[in-house]
Amino acid sequence: MPEDAPAGRPRKRKQRGGPSGRERMERGYAKAEQRNREAREALEPLAEGERPLVVTIGAVIAALVALSIVIGYLAGTEVNGEKPRFVQVLAPTLIMGVMAWGMWRARYWAVLGFQLILVLLIFSAVTGLLIGATSVAQVLGTVALLAAVGALFYFMVKAMARIQMPTRRTD
Repeated sequence: MPEDAPAGRPRKRKQRGGPSGRERMERGYAKAEQRNREAREALEPLAEGERPLVVTIGAVIAALVALSIVIGYLAGTEVNGEKPRFVQVLAPTLIMGVMAWGMWRARYWAVLGFQLILVLLIFSAVTGLLIGATSVAQVLGTVALLAAVGALFYFMVKAMARIQMPTRRTD
């Protein structure tokens, strides 16, 4: 380090005629923004009453989960040796039921909420795979779950973009 450079301060690099780091970053940002603009233009807005297939699948899954909670409660299923209280059953049933209704109506908030649940499921499955899987069957089952949930999450991203699109004017 030269003697005239203060301690703790990095030396400035000499310009070598090429673009600076900031210029490269700005160019990269401009290219990314152009790709984003092209992707948005390629999306088709949903027609009145239209619902993407993946959102329909999510709505059916959410409705089945809500229904299974109610059926399990009515059948007397026990959790940790005790029958759950009504409120413990009501909250997740309402959440999944409202989410199913919202996705059936192609509402952005419902798809976003379902994706949040998918992310929690992905994190739980990965944690279980890394820490708790003790048999080949558990590993295979968890990997299959991750593949299904990951695919559902991936395809919902484009569906969400279409749901939140404003309708285009045909002037």
